[in-house]
Amino acid sequence: MTLTVDYAPPRRSGTLPAEAPPLITLPDARSRVASIRATAQVFADPHSLELLERIRLVAPSDANVLIVGETGTGKELVARHVHQLSRRRDAPFVAVNCGALPESLAESELFGHERGAFTGAVNARPGWFEAANGGTLFLDEIGDLPLSMQVKLLRVLQEREIVRLGARAGIPIDVRVVAATNVHLHDAVSAGHFREDLYYRLNVVHLAVRPLRERPGDILPLARHFVETYGRRLARGATGIDDAAQRKLREHAWPGNIRELENAIHHALLVCRGDVVREADLYLSSFDTQRVRNLRDVRDESGTAPTSQHAFEQALHALFDDGDERLFERIEETVMLAAFDYCHRNQVQAARLLGISRNVLRARLIRARAIDAQK
Repeated sequence: MTLTVDYAPPRRSGTLPAEAPPLITLPDARSRVASIRATAQVFADPHSLELLERIRLVAPSDANVLIVGETGTGKELVARHVHQLSRRRDAPFVAVNCGALPESLAESELFGHERGAFTGAVNARPGWFEAANGGTLFLDEIGDLPLSMQVKLLRVLQEREIVRLGARAGIPIDVRVVAATNVHLHDAVSAGHFREDLYYRLNVVHLAVRPLRERPGDILPLARHFVETYGRRLARGATGIDDAAQRKLREHAWPGNIRELENAIHHALLVCRGDVVREADLYLSSFDTQRVRNLRDVRDESGTAPTSQHAFEQALHALFDDGDERLFERIEETVMLAAFDYCHRNQVQAARLLGISRNVLRARLIRARAIDAQK
Protein backbone atom coordinates (compact mmCIF):
# COMPACT_ATOMS: atom_id res chain seq x y z
CA MET A 1 0.00 0.00 0.00
CA THR A 2 1.47 3.34 -1.03
CA LEU A 3 0.71 6.90 -0.10
CA THR A 4 -0.50 9.26 -2.78
CA VAL A 5 1.74 12.32 -3.02
CA ASP A 6 0.60 14.91 -5.51
CA TYR A 7 2.78 17.77 -6.69
CA ALA A 8 0.89 18.30 -9.95
CA PRO A 9 -0.44 21.68 -11.09
CA PRO A 10 -4.21 22.16 -11.38
CA ARG A 11 -6.10 20.77 -14.35
CA ARG A 12 -8.74 23.50 -14.29
CA SER A 13 -8.25 27.20 -13.94
CA GLY A 14 -9.34 28.50 -10.58
CA THR A 15 -9.53 25.16 -8.77
CA LEU A 16 -6.01 25.24 -7.31
CA PRO A 17 -3.17 27.74 -7.00
CA ALA A 18 -0.87 28.20 -9.99
CA GLU A 19 1.62 25.85 -8.36
CA ALA A 20 -0.15 23.25 -6.26
CA PRO A 21 1.51 22.70 -2.86
CA PRO A 22 2.56 19.17 -1.86
CA LEU A 23 -0.54 17.15 -1.01
CA ILE A 24 -0.71 13.69 0.58
CA THR A 25 -3.84 11.58 0.83
CA LEU A 26 -4.77 8.21 2.25
CA PRO A 27 -4.45 5.55 -0.47
CA ASP A 28 -7.94 4.21 0.16
CA ALA A 29 -9.63 7.44 1.23
CA ARG A 30 -12.60 6.89 -1.08
CA SER A 31 -13.49 3.56 0.48
CA ARG A 32 -13.08 4.65 4.11
CA VAL A 33 -16.12 5.31 6.22
CA ALA A 34 -16.44 8.71 7.86
CA SER A 35 -14.23 9.06 10.92
CA ILE A 36 -12.38 11.70 12.90
CA ARG A 37 -9.21 11.02 10.91
CA ALA A 38 -7.96 13.39 8.24
CA THR A 39 -7.87 11.94 4.73
CA ALA A 40 -5.65 14.62 3.21
CA GLN A 41 -2.75 16.79 4.28
CA VAL A 42 -1.35 19.79 2.41
CA PHE A 43 1.91 21.66 2.93
CA ALA A 44 1.23 25.26 1.91
CA ASP A 45 1.44 27.23 5.14
CA PRO A 46 4.98 28.16 6.32
CA HIS A 47 4.51 26.04 9.46
CA SER A 48 3.54 23.05 7.33
CA LEU A 49 6.48 23.55 5.01
CA GLU A 50 8.79 23.49 8.04
CA LEU A 51 7.18 20.21 9.10
CA LEU A 52 7.60 18.77 5.61
CA GLU A 53 11.28 19.63 5.59
CA ARG A 54 11.73 18.01 8.98
CA ILE A 55 9.97 14.87 7.74
CA ARG A 56 12.31 14.68 4.77
CA LEU A 57 15.33 14.98 7.06
CA VAL A 58 14.35 12.29 9.57
CA ALA A 59 12.46 9.81 7.38
CA PRO A 60 15.51 7.99 5.92
CA SER A 61 16.69 6.96 9.40
CA ASP A 62 15.30 4.11 11.53
CA ALA A 63 14.79 6.32 14.59
CA ASN A 64 11.50 6.01 16.45
CA VAL A 65 9.16 8.94 15.91
CA LEU A 66 6.59 10.59 18.17
CA ILE A 67 3.95 12.66 16.36
CA VAL A 68 1.86 15.03 18.47
CA GLY A 69 -1.19 17.02 17.48
CA GLU A 70 -4.92 17.42 17.96
CA THR A 71 -7.40 14.90 16.61
CA GLY A 72 -8.02 15.37 12.90
CA THR A 73 -4.78 17.21 12.13
CA GLY A 74 -3.40 14.43 9.92
CA LYS A 75 -0.99 12.58 12.22
CA GLU A 76 -1.51 9.26 10.44
CA LEU A 77 -0.81 10.93 7.10
CA VAL A 78 2.44 12.31 8.49
CA ALA A 79 3.34 8.82 9.74
CA ARG A 80 2.62 7.33 6.33
CA HIS A 81 4.75 9.99 4.67
CA VAL A 82 7.64 9.19 7.02
CA HIS A 83 7.29 5.55 5.97
CA GLN A 84 7.03 6.41 2.28
CA LEU A 85 10.26 8.43 2.39
CA SER A 86 12.17 5.74 4.31
CA ARG A 87 14.08 2.69 3.11
CA ARG A 88 11.13 0.65 4.39
CA ARG A 89 8.72 2.06 1.82
CA ASP A 90 8.24 -1.30 0.08
CA ALA A 91 7.58 -3.11 3.38
CA PRO A 92 4.30 -3.07 5.35
CA PHE A 93 2.88 0.00 7.04
CA VAL A 94 0.59 -1.20 9.85
CA ALA A 95 -1.62 1.23 11.76
CA VAL A 96 -2.95 0.30 15.22
CA ASN A 97 -5.26 2.42 17.37
CA CYS A 98 -4.06 1.84 20.95
CA GLY A 99 -7.16 3.55 22.33
CA ALA A 100 -9.34 0.88 20.71
CA LEU A 101 -7.42 -2.09 22.15
CA PRO A 102 -9.23 -3.72 25.09
CA GLU A 103 -6.76 -4.09 27.95
CA SER A 104 -7.47 -7.82 28.16
CA LEU A 105 -6.59 -8.34 24.49
CA ALA A 106 -3.88 -5.73 23.97
CA GLU A 107 -0.95 -8.11 24.49
CA SER A 108 -2.36 -10.70 22.09
CA GLU A 109 -3.16 -8.05 19.47
CA LEU A 110 0.29 -6.46 19.58
CA PHE A 111 2.52 -9.48 20.12
CA GLY A 112 0.40 -12.42 18.97
CA HIS A 113 -0.47 -15.66 20.77
CA GLU A 114 0.10 -19.39 20.56
CA ARG A 115 -2.60 -22.01 20.28
CA GLY A 116 -4.22 -22.63 23.66
CA ALA A 117 -2.78 -19.46 25.22
CA PHE A 118 -6.27 -18.53 26.44
CA THR A 119 -9.84 -19.64 26.03
CA GLY A 120 -10.79 -19.33 22.38
CA ALA A 121 -7.22 -19.37 21.04
CA VAL A 122 -7.76 -22.38 18.79
CA ASN A 123 -4.95 -21.36 16.44
CA ALA A 124 -1.65 -19.53 16.77
CA ARG A 125 -1.82 -15.98 15.49
CA PRO A 126 0.87 -13.35 14.82
CA GLY A 127 0.41 -9.89 16.31
CA TRP A 128 0.76 -6.46 14.77
CA PHE A 129 4.51 -6.31 15.39
CA GLU A 130 5.05 -9.43 13.29
CA ALA A 131 2.68 -8.10 10.63
CA ALA A 132 4.82 -4.95 10.37
CA ASN A 133 8.16 -6.81 10.35
CA GLY A 134 10.58 -5.07 8.02
CA GLY A 135 8.34 -2.04 7.84
CA THR A 136 6.70 0.57 10.06
CA LEU A 137 4.27 0.09 12.94
CA PHE A 138 2.12 3.16 13.60
CA LEU A 139 0.80 3.22 17.18
CA ASP A 140 -1.93 5.85 17.28
CA GLU A 141 -3.23 7.24 20.59
CA ILE A 142 -0.21 5.81 22.40
CA GLY A 143 -1.18 7.78 25.51
CA ASP A 144 -4.16 5.44 26.02
CA LEU A 145 -1.97 2.34 26.28
CA PRO A 146 -2.36 0.79 29.78
CA LEU A 147 0.69 0.92 32.04
CA SER A 148 0.94 -2.88 32.03
CA MET A 149 1.34 -2.83 28.26
CA GLN A 150 3.75 0.09 28.36
CA VAL A 151 6.21 -2.12 30.23
CA LYS A 152 5.94 -4.85 27.60
CA LEU A 153 6.25 -2.35 24.73
CA LEU A 154 9.39 -0.89 26.28
CA ARG A 155 10.96 -4.33 26.47
CA VAL A 156 10.18 -5.00 22.81
CA LEU A 157 11.78 -1.71 21.78
CA GLN A 158 14.86 -2.49 23.84
CA GLU A 159 15.31 -6.16 22.94
CA ARG A 160 14.05 -5.96 19.34
CA GLU A 161 12.06 -9.17 19.79
CA ILE A 162 8.55 -10.14 20.77
CA VAL A 163 7.26 -13.09 22.77
CA ARG A 164 3.84 -14.33 21.79
CA LEU A 165 1.31 -14.85 24.55
CA GLY A 166 1.68 -18.45 25.72
CA ALA A 167 5.16 -18.86 24.21
CA ARG A 168 8.60 -19.02 25.79
CA ALA A 169 10.92 -18.28 22.88
CA GLY A 170 11.30 -14.78 21.49
CA ILE A 171 10.89 -13.83 17.82
CA PRO A 172 13.34 -11.24 16.43
CA ILE A 173 11.67 -8.30 14.72
CA ASP A 174 12.82 -5.40 12.57
CA VAL A 175 10.20 -2.71 13.00
CA ARG A 176 10.35 1.07 13.06
CA VAL A 177 7.83 2.43 15.55
CA VAL A 178 6.03 5.68 14.82
CA ALA A 179 3.70 6.68 17.67
CA ALA A 180 1.13 9.46 17.81
CA THR A 181 -0.83 11.15 20.55
CA ASN A 182 -3.25 14.02 21.04
CA VAL A 183 -2.37 14.35 24.74
CA HIS A 184 0.64 15.93 26.42
CA LEU A 185 2.71 12.87 27.27
CA HIS A 186 5.17 14.81 29.44
CA ASP A 187 2.23 15.76 31.68
CA ALA A 188 1.11 12.13 31.71
CA VAL A 189 4.65 11.17 32.74
CA SER A 190 4.59 13.72 35.57
CA ALA A 191 1.22 12.36 36.73
CA GLY A 192 2.53 8.80 36.68
CA HIS A 193 0.23 7.64 33.87
CA PHE A 194 2.92 7.13 31.25
CA ARG A 195 6.36 5.61 31.74
CA GLU A 196 9.18 8.11 31.47
CA ASP A 197 11.59 5.55 29.97
CA LEU A 198 9.08 4.62 27.28
CA TYR A 199 8.46 8.29 26.52
CA TYR A 200 12.13 8.91 25.83
CA ARG A 201 12.42 5.67 23.87
CA LEU A 202 9.61 6.79 21.56
CA ASN A 203 10.47 10.49 21.43
CA VAL A 204 13.75 10.15 19.52
CA VAL A 205 12.28 12.25 16.71
CA HIS A 206 9.53 14.72 17.63
CA LEU A 207 7.10 15.90 14.96
CA ALA A 208 4.46 18.43 15.98
CA VAL A 209 1.43 18.80 13.70
CA ARG A 210 -0.23 22.14 14.36
CA PRO A 211 -4.03 22.48 14.46
CA LEU A 212 -5.56 23.85 11.29
CA ARG A 213 -6.35 27.20 12.94
CA GLU A 214 -2.61 27.76 13.45
CA ARG A 215 -1.72 27.09 9.81
CA PRO A 216 -4.26 29.20 7.90
CA GLY A 217 -2.30 28.91 4.67
CA ASP A 218 -3.41 25.27 4.41
CA ILE A 219 -7.16 25.94 4.70
CA LEU A 220 -7.99 27.01 1.15
CA PRO A 221 -5.70 24.49 -0.63
CA LEU A 222 -7.33 21.72 1.40
CA ALA A 223 -10.79 23.11 0.71
CA ARG A 224 -10.09 23.18 -3.02
CA HIS A 225 -8.79 19.62 -2.88
CA PHE A 226 -12.00 18.46 -1.22
CA VAL A 227 -14.10 20.41 -3.73
CA GLU A 228 -12.35 18.53 -6.54
CA THR A 229 -12.55 15.17 -4.73
CA TYR A 230 -16.22 15.35 -3.79
CA GLY A 231 -17.10 17.03 -7.06
CA ARG A 232 -15.91 13.91 -8.89
CA ARG A 233 -17.48 11.54 -6.38
CA LEU A 234 -20.87 13.27 -6.43
CA ALA A 235 -20.73 14.17 -10.13
CA ARG A 236 -21.37 17.81 -9.25
CA GLY A 237 -20.25 20.71 -11.41
CA ALA A 238 -18.81 22.95 -8.68
CA THR A 239 -15.14 23.65 -9.39
CA GLY A 240 -14.32 26.59 -7.14
CA ILE A 241 -15.11 28.63 -4.02
CA ASP A 242 -16.26 32.24 -4.17
CA ASP A 243 -14.60 35.05 -2.23
CA ALA A 244 -17.19 35.25 0.56
CA ALA A 245 -17.01 31.50 1.16
CA GLN A 246 -13.21 31.64 1.19
CA ARG A 247 -13.31 34.40 3.79
CA LYS A 248 -15.70 32.34 5.93
CA LEU A 249 -13.42 29.31 5.70
CA ARG A 250 -10.36 31.33 6.70
CA GLU A 251 -12.15 32.86 9.72
CA HIS A 252 -13.51 29.60 11.14
CA ALA A 253 -11.77 28.08 14.19
CA TRP A 254 -11.86 24.47 12.89
CA PRO A 255 -12.00 22.68 16.25
CA GLY A 256 -12.38 19.44 14.28
CA ASN A 257 -9.39 20.33 12.08
CA ILE A 258 -9.05 18.78 8.62
CA ARG A 259 -11.85 16.26 9.08
CA GLU A 260 -14.29 19.06 9.95
CA LEU A 261 -13.18 20.98 6.85
CA GLU A 262 -13.72 17.91 4.69
CA ASN A 263 -17.21 17.43 6.10
CA ALA A 264 -18.03 21.10 5.54
CA ILE A 265 -17.03 20.91 1.86
CA HIS A 266 -18.87 17.60 1.42
CA HIS A 267 -22.04 19.24 2.76
CA ALA A 268 -21.50 22.34 0.62
CA LEU A 269 -21.34 20.29 -2.58
CA LEU A 270 -24.49 18.43 -1.65
CA VAL A 271 -26.48 21.68 -1.44
CA CYS A 272 -24.56 23.76 -3.98
CA ARG A 273 -26.64 24.77 -7.02
CA GLY A 274 -24.04 26.56 -9.09
CA ASP A 275 -20.51 26.06 -10.35
CA VAL A 276 -18.88 27.52 -7.21
CA VAL A 277 -19.33 26.97 -3.50
CA ARG A 278 -20.93 30.04 -1.92
CA GLU A 279 -21.03 31.26 1.67
CA ALA A 280 -24.65 30.10 2.04
CA ASP A 281 -23.58 26.55 1.12
CA LEU A 282 -21.24 26.29 4.10
CA TYR A 283 -22.64 24.95 7.35
CA LEU A 284 -20.15 25.86 10.10
CA SER A 285 -20.32 26.20 13.85
CA SER A 286 -20.41 29.93 14.64
CA PHE A 287 -19.70 29.42 18.36
CA ASP A 288 -16.16 28.12 17.99
CA THR A 289 -15.27 30.71 15.36
CA GLN A 290 -16.46 33.54 17.59
CA ARG A 291 -14.61 32.10 20.59
CA VAL A 292 -11.29 32.05 18.73
CA ARG A 293 -11.88 35.52 17.32
CA ASN A 294 -12.49 36.81 20.85
CA LEU A 295 -9.29 35.19 22.11
CA ARG A 296 -7.35 36.86 19.30
CA ASP A 297 -8.86 40.32 19.48
CA VAL A 298 -9.87 40.98 23.09
CA ARG A 299 -6.79 41.58 25.26
CA ASP A 300 -6.05 42.95 28.69
CA GLU A 301 -4.11 46.09 29.59
CA SER A 302 -0.74 44.51 28.75
CA GLY A 303 -1.91 43.76 25.23
CA THR A 304 -0.60 40.20 25.39
CA ALA A 305 -3.01 37.96 27.30
CA PRO A 306 -6.63 37.17 26.35
CA THR A 307 -9.28 38.51 28.71
CA SER A 308 -10.47 34.96 29.54
CA GLN A 309 -6.98 34.10 30.78
CA HIS A 310 -6.86 37.24 32.87
CA ALA A 311 -10.26 36.44 34.39
CA PHE A 312 -9.11 32.92 35.18
CA GLU A 313 -6.03 34.22 36.96
CA GLN A 314 -8.15 36.65 38.99
CA ALA A 315 -10.45 33.80 40.02
CA LEU A 316 -7.43 31.78 41.12
CA HIS A 317 -6.19 34.68 43.23
CA ALA A 318 -9.55 34.79 44.98
CA LEU A 319 -9.32 31.07 45.67
CA PHE A 320 -5.77 31.44 46.96
CA ASP A 321 -7.07 33.93 49.50
CA ASP A 322 -9.45 31.26 50.85
CA GLY A 323 -6.49 29.14 51.98
CA ASP A 324 -8.13 25.80 51.10
CA GLU A 325 -5.66 22.94 51.65
CA ARG A 326 -7.45 20.89 48.96
CA LEU A 327 -7.41 23.73 46.44
CA PHE A 328 -5.54 21.95 43.65
CA GLU A 329 -7.70 18.85 43.98
CA ARG A 330 -10.85 20.98 43.89
CA ILE A 331 -9.68 22.89 40.80
CA GLU A 332 -8.71 19.71 39.00
CA GLU A 333 -12.04 18.08 39.79
CA THR A 334 -13.94 21.19 38.70
CA VAL A 335 -12.08 21.31 35.37
CA MET A 336 -12.72 17.60 34.73
CA LEU A 337 -16.42 17.85 35.53
CA ALA A 338 -16.85 21.05 33.51
CA ALA A 339 -15.20 19.46 30.47
CA PHE A 340 -17.34 16.34 30.91
CA ASP A 341 -20.54 18.43 30.95
CA TYR A 342 -19.31 20.64 28.09
CA CYS A 343 -18.85 17.53 25.93
CA HIS A 344 -22.34 16.23 26.84
CA ARG A 345 -20.84 13.51 29.07
CA ASN A 346 -18.75 12.06 26.27
CA GLN A 347 -15.55 10.80 27.92
CA VAL A 348 -13.50 10.53 24.72
CA GLN A 349 -14.30 14.08 23.61
CA ALA A 350 -13.73 15.49 27.11
CA ALA A 351 -10.35 13.77 27.35
CA ARG A 352 -9.32 15.22 24.00
CA LEU A 353 -10.53 18.66 25.02
CA LEU A 354 -8.30 18.53 28.12
CA GLY A 355 -5.34 16.91 26.37
CA ILE A 356 -5.30 13.85 28.64
CA SER A 357 -6.04 10.16 28.11
CA ARG A 358 -9.52 8.78 28.58
CA ASN A 359 -8.21 6.47 31.31
CA VAL A 360 -7.00 9.43 33.37
CA LEU A 361 -10.28 11.30 32.91
CA ARG A 362 -12.36 8.24 33.78
CA ALA A 363 -10.41 7.69 37.01
CA ARG A 364 -11.02 11.31 38.05
CA LEU A 365 -14.74 11.08 37.19
CA ILE A 366 -15.11 7.90 39.22
CA ARG A 367 -13.34 9.55 42.16
CA ALA A 368 -15.74 12.50 41.87
CA ARG A 369 -18.67 10.03 41.65
CA ALA A 370 -19.71 11.54 38.32
CA ILE A 371 -19.85 8.10 36.72
CA ASP A 372 -20.28 4.54 37.94
CA ALA A 373 -17.04 2.56 38.16
CA GLN A 374 -18.84 -0.51 36.83
CA LYS A 375 -19.87 1.18 33.58
